[in-house]
Amino acid sequence: MRLVDQCQPPSVYGRLRVERHDLTPARWLEQRPPHDDGFGTVAGVCAPGFEAYARILHPAFLGTEPVRWDQVAPVYGRSVSAATRWHELIGLGDRLLYRNDDTPALPRLWDEHPHEGPTPADVARALIPVLSRHTRTPDRCWYGLWEGYGNYNWDGFPVFRTPGRDEILLAGPLDDADSPASPAGDPDEAAPEIPDLWWPDDRAWCVAGDVDLVSTYVGGSAACVADLLATPGLEAYEIAETSAVD
Repeated sequence: MRLVDQCQPPSVYGRLRVERHDLTPARWLEQRPPHDDGFGTVAGVCAPGFEAYARILHPAFLGTEPVRWDQVAPVYGRSVSAATRWHELIGLGDRLLYRNDDTPALPRLWDEHPHEGPTPADVARALIPVLSRHTRTPDRCWYGLWEGYGNYNWDGFPVFRTPGRDEILLAGPLDDADSPASPAGDPDEAAPEIPDLWWPDDRAWCVAGDVDLVSTYVGGSAACVADLLATPGLEAYEIAETSAVD
């Protein structure tokens, strides 16, 4: 297997251009109140100051079929809200879930936990047409990719900083937001992640995921969030920017 430290940073990540020099388009995300980095909040993962925010739940799976949380909840005698956490929904209390968690599933309802990490590809593709209606610059967008993902060695590469994360800046149209790079090295390695952060040049909205989360967060106008909540392919809830993330 190819070692991670042999995988040099690419000039293109999927169809997105890797920005090596000018990080100016991302500097607004670094501007946080002194001594208040927002770590662990919706605004900290996403960006503060938007009119409204939405939480998009990553689906569980039964085989290859996505399963909504509100399909799972009634079986456990629970309901889903903007503050629901998956491990609590399935009765694990404060126990934390990890990618290789062996918690018993419900074979006839779900057999795989929701994706833990940045926005899953199917969710990203459902977001793209909605978000394109709420920006003047869908052909000019920017992306943040956490440098800690293991497909490439980003040591010494220029980064911009958000609460708890150092991000590589990428650029490309909104239609390419679901475009991760081809796997580096051995074909058995995990596929690279979709960028954690997306925003258009006009900053009309910001999409945010994280390696440790099973939800994606979107900040934008009230109209944008209302559109997301009404999109059939998304399980979305309105949430406050000061709310804790899942």
